[in-house]
Amino acid sequence: MALRGVWQLQKLIVSYCDWGGSSRGIRAFMESHLPKFKENNPQLDVVTELIRGQHPHLKALYRNKNERVVCVKNLTPEDVLLHATRLRNALGRKVVKLRTRHVTQHPSVQGTWTTAVKF
Repeated sequence: MALRGVWQLQKLIVSYCDWGGSSRGIRAFMESHLPKFKENNPQLDVVTELIRGQHPHLKALYRNKNERVVCVKNLTPEDVLLHATRLRNALGRKVVKLRTRHVTQHPSVQGTWTTAVKF
């Protein structure tokens, strides 16, 4: 995703094994979908990395120095493309868990609305 017109994902590292069965889908992804993905995203540096004996994964490096790693073992090429697209569209920010469901500076005097209210 672009923040103020600048794509946040700088580098996508595609790690796979040329021998393992769990990398079958990512090898097919590299043959069929990866050239088109590179062509559609010229701002992105896509690197393939051969790691023998390990499960395949996608590693995304963002401009704010954060990184995300997604395991893609035993996935189809279309699912690997979906994960790569989601990593490209993400901002790279850390996930912050909210303490409550409803956050406000001025809580309602009447109480929180629910679907169980009967008129």
